[in-house]
Amino acid sequence: MIYIKHALLCILILGLAFGFFSAFGQSDQTTENMSIKNASENVAGVSTNSTDVVTINERFVYAIAIDISTMILIFGFIYFPNYRNKEFMFTFFLFNIIIFIITFVLNKTNISMGAAFGLFAVFSMLRYRTEGISMKEMTYLLIAIALGLINAIGLGLLPILVFNAIFIAFIFILDHPIIFKQEVSKTIIYEKIELIKPENHTILLEDLRKRTGFDIHRFSITSIDFLKDATSINIYYYKKR
Repeated sequence: MIYIKHALLCILILGLAFGFFSAFGQSDQTTENMSIKNASENVAGVSTNSTDVVTINERFVYAIAIDISTMILIFGFIYFPNYRNKEFMFTFFLFNIIIFIITFVLNKTNISMGAAFGLFAVFSMLRYRTEGISMKEMTYLLIAIALGLINAIGLGLLPILVFNAIFIAFIFILDHPIIFKQEVSKTIIYEKIELIKPENHTILLEDLRKRTGFDIHRFSITSIDFLKDATSINIYYYKKR
């Protein structure tokens, strides 16, 4: 059922892309007519204002279609099945779309592309004050921002496809559970403080496995409280598929 939903979503995206192509084809025709009209006015000696015009053309359509498709593949099929964090999914997609649109607009005006890269740097360094973000989430946020920038700066179709394919391939290899097992960590408070001695670590590991039910392969002792006869331990185990 999950694969059927994903297939329907892909079909919907393709349908929207074809609809955009037909709609923007008419827009390009209108733009061409306006250009002819302005040229005739210039020949007649009529002054026209020189303004930057942002046009929605075919390049915009295939760029944003590839961008969204890549985001769905990376975050819908690799990130979300592993981490199940809908809040970050919202953040990743909105950051990507914001960066894409702003970069596309800046690329179409007289503003230097240095402004777009400056914007990329500012957004990539953002940190939330209300909640800490792990290194992996920050990396995925950087990926979402980079995809929006790369797909919007005006590259040809082939370079865009190649760069997006590189992102997808490396993320799939490095973070998909099919290739590497996903390690999960938890912090627990443990009361048998006598087992923290190095010579008792084998007994401690077996006791942790028995009491938690996890197939723990390693642990680390983070703090020791001799007054309460308790210790804080980080346990690590592989997530079951």
